[in-house]
Amino acid sequence: RATGIQTFDAYCRYVFEEGGMESEFVHLVDTVTTNKTDFFREPKHFEYMLATALPALVQDGVSKIRSWSAACSTGAEPYTMAMILDAFFESRRAGSYSILATDLSTDVLEKAWLGIYPADHVEPVPAPMRKKYVMQAEDPARKDVRIVPKLRSKIGFARHNLMDSRYNVGEKMHIIFCRNVLIYFDKETQGKVLSRLSDCLVPGGYLFIGHSESIAGHELPLDTVANTVFRRK
Repeated sequence: RATGIQTFDAYCRYVFEEGGMESEFVHLVDTVTTNKTDFFREPKHFEYMLATALPALVQDGVSKIRSWSAACSTGAEPYTMAMILDAFFESRRAGSYSILATDLSTDVLEKAWLGIYPADHVEPVPAPMRKKYVMQAEDPARKDVRIVPKLRSKIGFARHNLMDSRYNVGEKMHIIFCRNVLIYFDKETQGKVLSRLSDCLVPGGYLFIGHSESIAGHELPLDTVANTVFRRK
């Protein structure tokens, strides 16, 4: 409808054969990608991150945690990570963190950058964190909330395609979340993505994948440390 093209066949010809890729592909991706996400989704991962992974990294001498939320969708995952990281370092009164949040869809990245959500979307956030990290609208008639500036300032949002042959994400990461994405790839592609993610981790860094996903059958420099949690050798 947006292009005025009448059939799917004609649209595919336009995108893939007639030079429409550069201008149209990003809109195609925004339309067809799945963007399911929730705050504190699969909470055992965040419990492990707070209780085990972060203390282990600090014990290894890390003072600034670099984290990456790959396939961040509308931002619930990186903001959840930020809440955990901020609470951890505030309790220690030392250390800092930064988060890279990426997705293939520019539409969801824009929503994530704004950090504005319907109020019921933050209900999974524990009450003390909700009080500390979520702002209520001044107008009581509005049903939206917003993540506090302190957390928003810690996250950099960027478009990234996990199908790229190289991941140019800057310095190696201490923690990577790439959850509920591998299920959409075939076995060969899963192995390539997992290998590239592993290459982006520092030795001793942690990779979290979805609870329905597995690294079985792939030769990777990872040790299993918990259910769907792995540590770089």
